[in-house]
Amino acid sequence: MKYSRQIKPISYLKAHAADVVRDLSERHEPMVITQNGEARLVVQDVESYEQTQETLALLKILALGNQQIEAGRVVDVKQAFQRVRQNRTAD
Repeated sequence: MKYSRQIKPISYLKAHAADVVRDLSERHEPMVITQNGEARLVVQDVESYEQTQETLALLKILALGNQQIEAGRVVDVKQAFQRVRQNRTAD
């Protein structure tokens, strides 16, 4: 993905909003919008945004798991299943 082709001034977005929406929906690539020559925002289709958010959530879960492992907060698999079985019979 080359962001250099997807950089547009805010005036382009204003004048071609419908085209931008169609293009982003088809290509699933973000568009960088500039104002006064500086990047100000990124526009992307909803599907790509949702996928990015899901990926970030999974990465956060992995990072938390790694932190717990490094802190020694781990349980043997046999112990974990034993706890689950005990909790199921207690209910």
